[in-house]
Order: sequence, then C-alpha cells, then structure tokens
Amino acid sequence: MTESVDHPPAAADTLAAAAGAPPAAADNPSATVDHPLVSAVKPLVDAMGAELLGPDQAQPDDVVLAWEGRDVIAVRLPQLSDSLDHILAAMERRHGMPLADLDRKAKQSVVRTLEARGAFSVRHGVETVASALGVSRFTVYNYLNREHAAKGE
Repeated sequence: MTESVDHPPAAADTLAAAAGAPPAAADNPSATVDHPLVSAVKPLVDAMGAELLGPDQAQPDDVVLAWEGRDVIAVRLPQLSDSLDHILAAMERRHGMPLADLDRKAKQSVVRTLEARGAFSVRHGVETVASALGVSRFTVYNYLNREHAAKGE
C-alpha cells in the first residue's frame, strides 16, 4: 500500500513527473509516490520531519536523490529545532498520550532516548523537553545526571 504525500499541487505535479508517471497521473496526488525510490524513502523522510520536493525545486542545502542516473526526488531537511518538535510529537504518538502524563520512569526513558538522538545539543533543547514532559529543567538535568552516574561517566 502506498501513501500519498501531502504537497501543494505544483510539487505534486513535479513529483509525479519525476517519478515517471504518465501526464494524466500528475493530477493524482497518490501518483507522487509511485516511484520505488520515493516509496522507499518516504517513511524516513516522515520520521525526520523532512519534506519531499521535485528535483527541480531543490535548493543548495537540499538532498537530491537519483535512481539509475536520473534525479527523482529532493529532500528538504528540517531545521534542528523543528526536528526536536517532530521527535517529541512522534514520542507522544508512540506512548499514546502527552509526555507530561507519563510516570517518572517513562519520562526518564524518554530523556534517555532523546539524549541518544542528540536532542540536548539543540539550543534550548533542555527547555523544550522539560516543557513537553511537564517538568522543570532541573528535573531533566537530574534525569541526565542519574543516567551518566549509572553508566559511570
């Protein structure tokens, strides 16, 4: 089963053309994921909070992906701060509730996961995570310090 990519019509037309879709398919947003490369990278792009674009819409900082020597799709990576918000939203979906409603042990697990993913290297990362968890920055630092002490760091 393929999922459609939610893009403005111009991007959908470009993606359909890039994916080798027939001209009539350019009006069909689901045609944008018919290319195997697009279908393969879409879950990763969604998980990162990135955006799929036609290769002709790529800017210098975008990543253009090619298939058999032909540019097929461009990926616009999110800003780091947007990535953290996206990761927090995904964690809420995974837990099935707001992170602030988790018990202390689950919150500590969330902090460990976020640290492993580099969340605290982002400016205001601790504040953003503390807000999402419904705790103070001091509490997040305590969770981090306990984890480091347990590892003998």
